[in-house]
Amino acid sequence: MTAPRIAILATFVVCALSFGCSTAPSFDDVRAGAGVPSSAQSSEILAKLKREQPDSDIYWRHLAIEEAVAGNPLSTGNKVTLLQDGAQAFAAFFTAVDGARDHINLEFFIFEDIEHDGRHMFDQLIRKQKAGVQVNVIYDAIGSDKTPAEDFQRLRDAGVKVAEFNPIIPFKDKRPKLYNPNRRDHRKILVVDGATGFTGGMNISKVYSSARGGASSGDRKPNDEPPEKWRDTQAMIEGPAVAQLQDLFMEHWQEVTGEALPNVTPGKTYKPKIAHKGGELIRIIGSHPDDETPAFYITLLSAIRNAEEKVWIANSYFAPTDGQIEELSAAAKRGVDVELLLQGKTDSPIVRDIAHSTYAKLLDAGVKIYEMDDVILHAKTATVDGVWSAVGSSNLDNRSVLFNTEVDAVIVGRVPAQKMEERFALDRAQAKQITPEEWSNRPVYHRAREFFSRFVAYWM
Repeated sequence: MTAPRIAILATFVVCALSFGCSTAPSFDDVRAGAGVPSSAQSSEILAKLKREQPDSDIYWRHLAIEEAVAGNPLSTGNKVTLLQDGAQAFAAFFTAVDGARDHINLEFFIFEDIEHDGRHMFDQLIRKQKAGVQVNVIYDAIGSDKTPAEDFQRLRDAGVKVAEFNPIIPFKDKRPKLYNPNRRDHRKILVVDGATGFTGGMNISKVYSSARGGASSGDRKPNDEPPEKWRDTQAMIEGPAVAQLQDLFMEHWQEVTGEALPNVTPGKTYKPKIAHKGGELIRIIGSHPDDETPAFYITLLSAIRNAEEKVWIANSYFAPTDGQIEELSAAAKRGVDVELLLQGKTDSPIVRDIAHSTYAKLLDAGVKIYEMDDVILHAKTATVDGVWSAVGSSNLDNRSVLFNTEVDAVIVGRVPAQKMEERFALDRAQAKQITPEEWSNRPVYHRAREFFSRFVAYWM
């Protein structure tokens, strides 16, 4: 076992013994102060909308609820392009980086030297830095523990500014009073020139690099097993909402390093005036474990609570809170088509066991559950009523609410929701439905694994 892996294991043991090594509240505390509008409050919001706009439809009803819970405003005039899996996303990443004229900001949980069409990301970033484009990188130490230290040093030597979140060796942290080994920077952000931004479930990771989704053919030996295929979704955003992504990056850079972002070339700026690019309303939500209320958690539960027709969610690591289970179940019981697309094939068996421990209650309520067995699902998307959608880094689990720094884009618009629903339907057609009858007859040893998994669900 490598030294970083030993350090990670030691961190987990210490955290487990100290019940999390965190000042984060218990989930009961989070739910008590979450701020999700009650049924009465939602009714009042919708009644006001009805008085002001008698002909308002389901779009305007969701917009009214979203505005009521918004901590930061919905941004108008945006264009959203959904990118599916590695080939599409990496092509867009490299194109955006190649076109940079001012700056490139990257913040990723896993940050590796990916390859696309014979080009390497680290080489591209170094070229841009040498050409006068300021490149800034934040990566999570544990998520990126497989990236050789020499690769990051190569970036630094070229002038790229590199910040490590929560170093595995604590004394390397520039914020010793804030150090917390149980926290992760789980965000996925790429901003180019302050005008084009990317976020979603996808890391800068080699698992997406081949046509099958795994390591590129050049990284594999002849007798290696075929690489796993990873299924993921990323959003490319153009328009004023990119400024909200930029703000999150700049704020987190200050927190991680204790310093402001390095200046860009005179005459350039991190905050340019951004023209309208489309007609979508977008709200970028940055979640942080120190937040008094978990913003994306509130927003998602509010959308589910006010769903009228359907809730379709694809999520990779499903270890839901009691509140999430209750809202999904309540929606299904009142006739909403609630469908969950989850991992069957997995890179985290313990999280899948936790997910399985929730199936009985959800199935009893009428929730439809599908598992993808031919790919590793890593997407984190949701659509509600064909007008509200979300894509980002947050999983439906305790960790994303209590311990991780996350980022999610909430989009109010019919076109993006329709495209997300179309992708959901394609994936669902390739998935296996879990029926109540099948689930009630599952083996005893499956039930035992589910039972014991609940003891670590808090940290997952």
